[in-house]
Amino acid sequence: MSATDRPDRQEDALFSARTVALLLAFGIIGFAGMLVLGAYAPDLRSGQNGGAHALSNAATGYRALVELAEATGRNPRIVRDPHLFNTADLLVVTPESGATNITAALQDRDYKPTLFVLPKWQTKADPEHAGWVQRIGLLPLAEPIGVLAPGVRFTMRRERMADRKLVTVGLPPAVALRSPRILQVITGITAPEPDEDEEETEPLVLRPLVTDGNGGIVLARLGDAQRYVLADPDLISNRGLRTAAQAAAALAMLDALDERPTKGIAFDVSFNGFGHAQSPLKLAFEPPFLAVTITLAAALLLVGLNALARFGPIAPRERAIAYGKAVLVDNSAALVRRAGREAGMGARYAAVVRDRAARVFGAPPRLHDAALVSYLDSLGGAAPFSPLMRDAEQATDRPALLRAARALHAWQATKMER
Repeated sequence: MSATDRPDRQEDALFSARTVALLLAFGIIGFAGMLVLGAYAPDLRSGQNGGAHALSNAATGYRALVELAEATGRNPRIVRDPHLFNTADLLVVTPESGATNITAALQDRDYKPTLFVLPKWQTKADPEHAGWVQRIGLLPLAEPIGVLAPGVRFTMRRERMADRKLVTVGLPPAVALRSPRILQVITGITAPEPDEDEEETEPLVLRPLVTDGNGGIVLARLGDAQRYVLADPDLISNRGLRTAAQAAAALAMLDALDERPTKGIAFDVSFNGFGHAQSPLKLAFEPPFLAVTITLAAALLLVGLNALARFGPIAPRERAIAYGKAVLVDNSAALVRRAGREAGMGARYAAVVRDRAARVFGAPPRLHDAALVSYLDSLGGAAPFSPLMRDAEQATDRPALLRAARALHAWQATKMER
């Protein structure tokens, strides 16, 4: 067959080597991307569901306040994990109903500033604009009252007011907040009914910081702890910050609640359904475990390159047990050698040679053992048989056994030549 008649394997192949390499590269990149996206998927949720939280662009959301704090260097951040509530920064909690369990925001934060923003509006999604909402009406007062209940239970009211400046108590003049059209205020606090097993404690004092001037409290401090309650969310919501003056007053209020020189603001969204726990997969892409992940990826890459760079055909594996009588003898000898019984084979080999020589040389059948050995000695020759047999029987190691076996074989060959 000529060179032109041989089939071209490259043309007959279903995929070229380049195509296979590209498919493999795209598969590896896609798999790695899927792992990374799976690890960080909770952090990539936009939060544009029209809720009243720090990720929402709706009228009742607080995204504008987060962006203002970012633009003015107040170091805001979104907190999705309740385990991160141990921060010393001001924590802004925005539960959307009285049934939200905010226990995690109350633990170990007596001396860390925490602002609870009470809910106010009932909304529904705007079908014409994604992420926007339409107001249905006001929530029942039981919802804002129930946020801190049963430990703290307020009495509240709502009142219609014109655009009027609210009264501040002990706050900087920059906190010049103006009331919305419908203002939600706290009018008092009711003491919880004591349990029979608990000791009586002093009643919680409600310290007003911003009021409506008519006995209603808009911003209050709960006792001596650094816990604050904002009764009306419209003072800091996206709709409420529609003027520059109101936005500046809202930022000044947040500054007043955190007296530390180095400040930061943590906006919680875990109570709004955007929380997540630490993921082992996410830990693999963050220090200090990121170094281990990179090392493993590099090792896999080197293994793949080594597999691609191999040369020559794949060498077939040899059979564990080959065919033929010679191989059977070799395997039997290997077993004897591994068992360490070679030295004990000398006497048996000498007996085999003796019996074979008796048949070949026609020794009388009545002769056995010593008599048969004497008969073989009488055959003459350069060396008698008995010393050779004795050397084989007395061999204690492999070299001595090998010498005795060769001598017996040579004696037998010499006799047969004669």
